[in-house]
Amino acid sequence: TRSRGVVTASSGNHGLGVARAASKLGVPATVFVPNEGYDDTTEAISRMNVPIERVGDDRLHTEQYARLIATKSDRTYLPPYNDPAIIAGQGTIGVELMEQLPSLDAVFIAMGGGGLISGVGAYLKAVAPNVEVVGCSPAASPAMHRCLEAGAIIDVPCRATLSGATAGGIEPGAITFDICREVVDRTVLVGEAHIAAAMRHIIGTHHMLIEGAAGVAVAGYQQLASEYQNKTVAIVLCGANVSTTQLRKILAG
Repeated sequence: TRSRGVVTASSGNHGLGVARAASKLGVPATVFVPNEGYDDTTEAISRMNVPIERVGDDRLHTEQYARLIATKSDRTYLPPYNDPAIIAGQGTIGVELMEQLPSLDAVFIAMGGGGLISGVGAYLKAVAPNVEVVGCSPAASPAMHRCLEAGAIIDVPCRATLSGATAGGIEPGAITFDICREVVDRTVLVGEAHIAAAMRHIIGTHHMLIEGAAGVAVAGYQQLASEYQNKTVAIVLCGANVSTTQLRKILAG
């Protein structure tokens, strides 16, 4: 129940969203983040008086531990991607895309645990099945990409990446895997240098800060741009969670 509180695992937008909602509603909450979780994001969560606990060196380990703690303490666990309501909520981006771009041909979306691309892709395929859904992943942490290649959720070695929001393995039994198999038309891997260059490009040309995961989607499009000439393409810029230290390094090139 609400009085017992909620638990989640996320060092990105999901963690911030849960923390903000909990703070507004007066609901006790705990946010678990990986040991390498973004400092700026965790500081923002702390400013909402929501406790943070660092556990695990991989997002999957953090999620599994948070789920265990929620079960043992009889609190509600709010998954960052592996939940129908979370997927549906992120799918509202698909609704907005079709309202703004009814002639949409393709959309490029960062792909981590698969919640965002599952939600957006499921809606688009329901109302405009010809829209191509392209999943973009960092080559350093290509968990869903490799799982889709293998046709099963497998253990994928993951390294540090600028795209912290998409980093780490996929939870066993994640419903996003089967949805991704149905709605993702193609996938692309991008390197760290290309992610950084994409972030600099958006900052320099649009004067808008984006995080590494958004840079992954931009870099994915840039890698395949020649195939999408004269087509209407959208790129989902999924957040702006980047630490000042990391940003300085990226801008320095």
